[in-house]
Amino acid sequence: MAGSSHGHGHTPAAWTGVIISFIGFLVAGAFMVMANTVGFWAGMVLILGGAVVGGIMRAMGLGSDPKPLKMVGAPVATPEPVAVEG
Repeated sequence: MAGSSHGHGHTPAAWTGVIISFIGFLVAGAFMVMANTVGFWAGMVLILGGAVVGGIMRAMGLGSDPKPLKMVGAPVATPEPVAVEG
């Protein structure tokens, strides 16, 4: 699967959201080690902010277009409906 790419995460919306969230993790981690509660929660807000910004950018058209999944292998047989006489 190393050579297959479906465009997962290769968009400006994904990159921006992940970078902001990563900075939030760094901030929260640093302030957690320093035992600073306010700084820790500021980092947590940055993490959520990254998700919000990524979602807004995706809604603006900077994310990937949803594509239907391709079926791999043989199709699964579905049972035929059974007529019930009564």
